[in-house]
Amino acid sequence: MSDLINSLIPEPNPNIPNIRAGDTVRVHARIVEGQRERIQVFQGTVMRLRKGGVDANFTVRRIASHGVGVERTFLLNSPRIERIEIVRRARVRRAQLYFLRHQRGKAARLKEERVGPRR
Repeated sequence: MSDLINSLIPEPNPNIPNIRAGDTVRVHARIVEGQRERIQVFQGTVMRLRKGGVDANFTVRRIASHGVGVERTFLLNSPRIERIEIVRRARVRRAQLYFLRHQRGKAARLKEERVGPRR
């Protein structure tokens, strides 16, 4: 029985780093249009990360043209995700950043987390 359960667990994708809420990421996802397949890049801020083993997912929010916010949820273990790049990390004190939906412009900025030698 445990062999059956272990066969359903997907192997982790080495191109997916440890992401967390507040990260600005660039998600490269495969999109199927008719018989053609291409890679579409979606760059934005990770608003939430829902852990759940195989069902783990994360939501990325970006501001599209004319100031319209677009949110997209990706399955973390999906074979459709080519890779994820972390552009920058922010220091946040929340697990879900839903308050960003109501912020505009400079108010929606997050404080960048500096990584480097301590002095």
